Amino acid sequence: MTRASYDTVAADYARLLPDAHDGRPLDAAVMRAFAEMTEGLVADLGCGTGRITQHLHELGLTSFGIDLSDGMVDQARRAYPHLAFSQGDMNALDLQDNILGGAVVWYSTVHMPASEVPWEEFCRVLKPGGHLLHAFKLGDRKQHLPHAYGHDVDLEVYWHGIEETVANATAAGFDEVARLQRRKGADEGGPQAFLLLGKRNPAAGSTS
Repeated sequence: MTRASYDTVAADYARLLPDAHDGRPLDAAVMRAFAEMTEGLVADLGCGTGRITQHLHELGLTSFGIDLSDGMVDQARRAYPHLAFSQGDMNALDLQDNILGGAVVWYSTVHMPASEVPWEEFCRVLKPGGHLLHAFKLGDRKQHLPHAYGHDVDLEVYWHGIEETVANATAAGFDEVARLQRRKGADEGGPQAFLLLGKRNPAAGSTS
């Protein structure tokens, strides 16, 4: 139901959430740091309406977006015709091994339990030494969402623990580079977390 729900809300989502970081300086700062550390092709995985993909482009990165929802991809293409967007599933990316210099997973795992986040797939498409920036709701709970952005939807929303997230990413081939946790904003349901991860280079050994 995730794909159908986002197809339904796509136009209003784009209208209601036009900005990359909604005036949140810490969120913007961690993305700037990611951009300064990253070279090569960068994928915005679960790109939604493309606002983060565009922000990565403004930061000087060669970015493109992939999203499960055709409706969200249509909105992204309409808003940012100079960038490439495609429909796809982050659980089975239509990308070659070791092709990305970086990837951003910006709140696009909120509809899956922490144990189901496809870290192995993220690792597969990144080059050794490449970076991944992951943003997520911090905690340990699940909530059903029946209404969003002016529409009836059928979504489950998950908060993930940071230690479990780091452990799952590490097991898949990443090393933690940095983490940021911040308290909730006025329009948020709880604290937020940001992880900067590096794909382990087998030739160099682990940096952890």
